[in-house]
Amino acid sequence: MTLELKSIKKSLGAFDLPGLDLTVNEGEYLVLVGPSGVGKTVLLEIIAGLMPPDAGRISWRGNDVTRHPPEHRGFGIMYQDYALFPHMTVIENIVYGLRAKNVSKTEARLRAEATARELDILPLLERMPPTLSGGEQQRVALARALVVTPDLLLLDEPLSAVDVRLSRRLRGELKRVQEELGTTFVHVTHDVREALMLGHRVGVMLDGRLRQIDTPAKLFREPSDREVARFLGMQNIFAAQQQEDGFCEADGVRIHVGRRENGYRHVWIRPEEIILSRDSFESSARNQFRCSVVDWDYQDVLVNLRVAVGDMTLNVLLTYASFEKLDVAPGAELHATFKSSSVHCF
Repeated sequence: MTLELKSIKKSLGAFDLPGLDLTVNEGEYLVLVGPSGVGKTVLLEIIAGLMPPDAGRISWRGNDVTRHPPEHRGFGIMYQDYALFPHMTVIENIVYGLRAKNVSKTEARLRAEATARELDILPLLERMPPTLSGGEQQRVALARALVVTPDLLLLDEPLSAVDVRLSRRLRGELKRVQEELGTTFVHVTHDVREALMLGHRVGVMLDGRLRQIDTPAKLFREPSDREVARFLGMQNIFAAQQQEDGFCEADGVRIHVGRRENGYRHVWIRPEEIILSRDSFESSARNQFRCSVVDWDYQDVLVNLRVAVGDMTLNVLLTYASFEKLDVAPGAELHATFKSSSVHCF
């Protein structure tokens, strides 16, 4: 492992980080995701050395750096507001950290130009930050963080200051740069989609605690608890009671989940894996139900339709074409089906 945090504690007024453990692997892109106020930025600043922990230990490549000042850790940090110096040109901003390390003017220029070329901002070097777009400023800030060749780069909500369309493109830019350079990234965000797209592993922070850390795929297959599942945006999560023969009961509805080796207390049914029809299904599927339309809303290119199966309300994602074909109205009777393998248990 590259970075290890053991029993890190920090209290700031009403905020409390009650003993957090975390390991980060060499060359990994790790994303910590959670709502505002859970301690993501505090944790990042503790790693950077900008804020001391009240207790606990930070190891970097086997060495205890808990009390080392920031300049002796070799880490870079990039804040959400980019913190560019408005009175300096782009290249002056980029070389700022190099000059602080007493790198010669010539060497600093060469390294800045190489990094700028990598991030496609070479034509901007003589511009002033206020004249740049949000995406250009983001790349300048990233160049300034990377040009000092940090062993570890810490990113604090780096995409929060740009619009949604630009954010999508810059996610790809961050992922590409990290993969090409092989630098270890620790990135904090409140955006679940951003975390899942970027992270080799994703850690979910709730109430000052790291509730689960795993690959994006495993987070969705096996969330540790209902709160994590809900934060990740999962719908159709129900408390369930196991029964015999591969069935369970949830909200009074008997659902076939198949044989499960481990016990479980909740089931989750992916909205996109539920099929609706006006007619009954001619199928051997074990999960077929009559249902009635509750309401619906539009989500980008899909429609989220809610249907009632007894006391259970299911969210179903449909394409616009499928939604129009159903020609539904509130209270309309439909048939729903989903495979046993589409029911995830935890």
